[in-house]
Amino acid sequence: MVNFNFETTFKLDNEESLRNWILNVIIEEQYSAGDINYIFCSDQYLLDINIEFLNHDTYTDIISFDYRVGNKLHGDIFISIDRVSENAQKFNVDFDTELLRVIIHGILHFCGYKDKSKSDEKIMRSKEDYYIKQY
Repeated sequence: MVNFNFETTFKLDNEESLRNWILNVIIEEQYSAGDINYIFCSDQYLLDINIEFLNHDTYTDIISFDYRVGNKLHGDIFISIDRVSENAQKFNVDFDTELLRVIIHGILHFCGYKDKSKSDEKIMRSKEDYYIKQY
């Protein structure tokens, strides 16, 4: 089950279509969906999590906690709406496209994709672009 939670005034207009898209990506990646929680929040909210759990005193757009069990994806994905908005401007894309990128980025991490090296990041971006076009 994919759940959307809000720790900010931001709301999604299209929860059902996003949920279906996410579930289709999971299936295409040959996984099944368990409990996946998206938490949309502010920069400060995510910074506090970053400091407390990862010992990183930096702003970020997404933090994902992977609780996968075998082939079934479970996890929490925290997304800073402030960062998504700022990154959309920085990368000259619209807010909705950047939001889709971050939403699916967390799922791709759960599917085993990494983004720490240049080659891993290239694969991750390619997958993000591919799935955004499917939406």
